[in-house]
Amino acid sequence: MVSLWSYWRGSGARTQKFDTVGGSMSYAIELTRRSPTAPLTSEGAETGTLRVDLSWRMHTSDLGRATRRLNHWRQPLRLFKPAEIQSHTQGLANVDFDLACLYELTDGTKGVVQPLGGLMGDFNEPPYVKLSGDDRFGTASGETLYINLDHKDQFKRLLIFVYIYDGVPAFDRADVVVTLVASDGKNIEIGLTDPAPQARSCAVAMIEHHKGELVARREVKYVYGFQSEIDRLYGWGMSWGRGTKTRV
Repeated sequence: MVSLWSYWRGSGARTQKFDTVGGSMSYAIELTRRSPTAPLTSEGAETGTLRVDLSWRMHTSDLGRATRRLNHWRQPLRLFKPAEIQSHTQGLANVDFDLACLYELTDGTKGVVQPLGGLMGDFNEPPYVKLSGDDRFGTASGETLYINLDHKDQFKRLLIFVYIYDGVPAFDRADVVVTLVASDGKNIEIGLTDPAPQARSCAVAMIEHHKGELVARREVKYVYGFQSEIDRLYGWGMSWGRGTKTRV
């Protein structure tokens, strides 16, 4: 199966592969409205690390899309090449998509792992969720959350979400994909489809226990505010204040 992100990146990009327990190559599945859930800790993936990757690619201008449509009639294979940023003057190259995770542990502890405020989490201590990096360009090696499945019984629920810290609301101007990579090599992709034009945040996936397994459920719900609005939508009940990110 061709992965959603590999399709958007184009055939020229290298696709990272992971070995499964049986030695075969990894495979990708996409969570959709009709098929919204997937197990994360089935046999072969009960322990280890669950990786959550954020990648995106900005669209070109409407003029650029029209030009490509015309060229596709002449060069149909170009249909499969991804869009590129044409110019920084479009005001889109500075958009900053951030990956984050609201967590609730079985002992009642609640919190957030996010770049804003430097709340990067911890892999070996509660909350057993660690954010690595703060990518501002959507590269394939961009922002990643690492979830320690050795402590999976400590998780009550985890909510993966994406928000735009800087720049104009741009979910409708980008192809955004969140990929959950299980320890058995299974890639679970969630495309942030049908975006609201002015939305600044999107609840992407809820991870909860179900019949003895951790299960990911597609959410893809947009809100016009930030973390506090995501909190209200899912009843986390936390207090929020203003935060900043250190510029590098």
